[in-house]
Amino acid sequence: MNQLLYKNTKISYSDTGKGNAIVLLHGFLENQTMWQDLVPELSKKNRVITIDLLGHGESGCLGYVHSMEENAEVVRAVLSKLRIRKAVFVGHSMGGYVALAFAELYPATVKALVLQNSTSKADSEERKANRDRAIKAVKKEYTTFVRLSIANLFSEENREKLITEIEKVKIEALKTPLQGIVASLEGMKIRKDREILLHSANFPILLILGKKDGILQYEDNLKQIENTAVKLVTLPDGHMSHIENRVELKKVLLTFFKSI
Repeated sequence: MNQLLYKNTKISYSDTGKGNAIVLLHGFLENQTMWQDLVPELSKKNRVITIDLLGHGESGCLGYVHSMEENAEVVRAVLSKLRIRKAVFVGHSMGGYVALAFAELYPATVKALVLQNSTSKADSEERKANRDRAIKAVKKEYTTFVRLSIANLFSEENREKLITEIEKVKIEALKTPLQGIVASLEGMKIRKDREILLHSANFPILLILGKKDGILQYEDNLKQIENTAVKLVTLPDGHMSHIENRVELKKVLLTFFKSI
């Protein structure tokens, strides 16, 4: 892993392969290791960048709120150091929120955008209240909160079927410091609605949704792409497409990258 300093905070990233740049952004309670199955395949013909977002993996915390915009500036700092002027962005869940914030701030840098189990919509009042409850829960019982949060990312039938894989995800998630968890929850809670980007962007966008995603309700998230040029791929399982639908996701991404 490589590192840089952003506002005196350590940021960890990887840079693999040569060719068109693809930036992979992980979700909440994840880190750049979530992409370890994809990087070898993608880096055969592309330059693949993975980044630990603020308060995750080996990147430090920066205050008590990690906004999506601040994370986007972290991404910008990494790309500036690597002298990358244009890239394809793939964001899983919270990583998608960061990618959208980046696209709003630096549209000329975005060649294409993939939202994997993510949404352009801001939190509803109900979801904001759930974030507040999550903050109280993780402060009270950190380990229980993390383990339950990870299990809930998978469709019900996969919680037994993929028990070994889920345990690995929990182990990585438990490396996330309390401050990183709270600051990210606060940042997601206040994020802007960016549905307008799906209508106005001058670059291709792919939305990948899980039919049984318990975090982002499938039908609700179809509405954001009505009357847009956004491509939709629906996978059959939950929020963790890179694990639950590993083979299908790899094919979907490679096909999309060839088309842009």
